[in-house]
Amino acid sequence: MKEKNPLLAQLQPSVRTALKAKNALFQQHFAKGETVFHAGDTISDIGIVLSGRVIIESTDVRGSRTILSHIEVGQAFAESYALCGVPMMVDAVCAQETEILFLRVSAALRQENGREDWYLPLTQTLLRMAAGKNLALSERIFCTAAKSVRARVFTYLSAQATRRGTLSFFVPFNRQQMADYLNVDRSALSRELCRMRDEGLLTFSKNRFTLLK
Repeated sequence: MKEKNPLLAQLQPSVRTALKAKNALFQQHFAKGETVFHAGDTISDIGIVLSGRVIIESTDVRGSRTILSHIEVGQAFAESYALCGVPMMVDAVCAQETEILFLRVSAALRQENGREDWYLPLTQTLLRMAAGKNLALSERIFCTAAKSVRARVFTYLSAQATRRGTLSFFVPFNRQQMADYLNVDRSALSRELCRMRDEGLLTFSKNRFTLLK
């Protein structure tokens, strides 16, 4: 498994053994569509996806859903909520059959563990992760700040191209998920993508996009 998250690099076998002994590390299997965390939950666990995929989404009182982020294998989620101890404002839902490794922050960061060799590196990693997640949420705000569908699409795709260092790339969403992420209607998104393709701005096939100069 490709370890995309620095937290996994910190969890070497000896550290995992120590954390499991302190009831600070455990693993759980989830079915497709099963909710890992609900909005309103107060949690102390950080989830790390070992297999499968998790969607972070928000649902308003009318049932309208907005996708905030897409958690792939090797990535973590719910860091800020686990560290701050405030009720969640989002749901974490499995997009497919998923295996998750949980780090119970309240148990791992007890004062009595402060002398352990793994304590300081783990704490520093958690802080960097929380900062990184805030940057990702800021990126979504930047994408949805644009008023037109085209502007939102182009902002999002440009950010993906910059991150990957290439004009041809895959995005982690299907059309409905991409529409939810950009907070636009799916039909409007599809129409705008076709217009942009016809105007020679980009090409696409499913979730693969190429931006044209």
